[in-house]
Amino acid sequence: MIKYLCQKMMTLNGWTFVNNVPEDIRSFVLIGAPHTSNWDFFGAMFAFRFLEQKNYNCRFVIKKEWTEFPFGLVLKPLGAYGLDRQRVAESKNTNMTDIMSSFFEKESNLVLAIAPEGTRKANSKWKTGFYHTAVKAGVPIVLGFIDYSQKICGLGKVLVPKDFEQDMHEIMEFYKKEWGKVPANYLSDERFTQKNL
Repeated sequence: MIKYLCQKMMTLNGWTFVNNVPEDIRSFVLIGAPHTSNWDFFGAMFAFRFLEQKNYNCRFVIKKEWTEFPFGLVLKPLGAYGLDRQRVAESKNTNMTDIMSSFFEKESNLVLAIAPEGTRKANSKWKTGFYHTAVKAGVPIVLGFIDYSQKICGLGKVLVPKDFEQDMHEIMEFYKKEWGKVPANYLSDERFTQKNL
């Protein structure tokens, strides 16, 4: 119901959804960027609604605390996976990317959305777990975006991980546009911008 309402709200406000992912790609890691405002949630649910109509299983990762009562009553049905960061930090045999990549073994047609900026504030060093998760799961990375200037939300380039450094530069090149609702809250990862090639 919430995804349906988000879709209606976005559509009535002039938003459109674009999907550049070929139909034969049924599972992938989805980058959610730029993430500059809480309003991005509506864009994510807007995209999830369209994808689920094509039989994709859309999920996103969040701190475990947010999937517990009472917030879990809302977030779990929306697709939230709760990650126990403390438990992972204490483990010697498992890390976060092992856990996230294992989701692809358990669920088919999985779209796992990850916000690599890790915050709604400007962050010049992205978390690269999304990349390593895709490699371990053997799935492509799709560059999702939300463009507030043109009211377009969607799935852009499909990237099959091959070379970490080169791929990260390509990702930063894609996200160099000022798409976010609050542009001042967005920074590309300075380690992989063109000036550092």
